[in-house]
Formats: sequence, structure tokens, C-alpha cells
Amino acid sequence: MIEQYLGISTDYVVIGLAALILVLIILMIVNVVQMSKLKKRYAIFMKGKTAKSLEDTLIYRLEQIDDLIKNNAANERNIKAILKRMEFCFQKYAVVKYDALEEMGGKLSYALCMLNEKNDGYIINAVHSREGCYSYVKEIIDGNSVIGLSEEEEQALDEALKNEK
Repeated sequence: MIEQYLGISTDYVVIGLAALILVLIILMIVNVVQMSKLKKRYAIFMKGKTAKSLEDTLIYRLEQIDDLIKNNAANERNIKAILKRMEFCFQKYAVVKYDALEEMGGKLSYALCMLNEKNDGYIINAVHSREGCYSYVKEIIDGNSVIGLSEEEEQALDEALKNEK
């Protein structure tokens, strides 16, 4: 009867349906294997835990994340404040020792240059002689001095300017 209406032999229809059933059985076996693997992994995950303990663990972890976010924001604020303060701290320095008087020897005199990030700071020149030790301070603004510098002071300033952070 089917042959008359469709023009296909019933043998082919039966073979096609058998092949379809075989493919469906194979797919069902694959699905069962995957489900059993998933059940094993779920059992391992839930081993020794109740829904309440799992919920407590999740809440605890979320609270930890919130604390980390707050601490990170506080750390960022603190770092910005520290960097702002560091602009005014002496970060570059150089010392040049020299003999102020040729008969003294020992290089007891020195020129100390201290600069901040913006190359502002001071040069302290301590001159040691037989009569005593005299100190002079010269202000440095943007890497330059308004007052003339001695050779040693100029050398200390140049070395300090080369010393980047």
C-alpha cells in the first residue's frame, strides 16, 4: 500500500527506520555516559556539604571579595597620597668632597646637593679651614641657582641632576 502512494519499497522504509533507531540508541548511550560523569562530579563537589554550608561558604567568599575591593580602593588612595608627598621629598643628591685650602689636605670640605622631583632644593657647602668650618646654603629652583655657584657646587648640582629616581 505504501508502495503505491509513495513509490518507495517498504523494505527501504524499514531499513531507514532501523538506521534511525540505531542512531538514536547510540545518542542515548552517549547521553547516559555523560550524565553519569556529571553525577560523579556533582557528588564529589557536594561531598560532606549541605545546602546550608554551601550557601555559607558562598556568602563568606562574597564578603571576602567585598573586603578586597574596599582595601584595594584604600590602597589606591594611600599610594596617590604618598606619591603626592614624594614630589617634595629629596630624591636626587650628590656629594662632592674637596680641599678648600691646599695646605689642609684630606678633602674635609664638601658640597652637598639635594633635589626633589621638580629639581628644587638646596646646595649646602661646608668649607673647612684652620680657623673653623663654615657652611653656606644656596637655593636651587628648577635645577638652577640665582646665586653663582663654585666649581664644586656646580659639579654636585650636575651629578644630582643626573641621578634620576
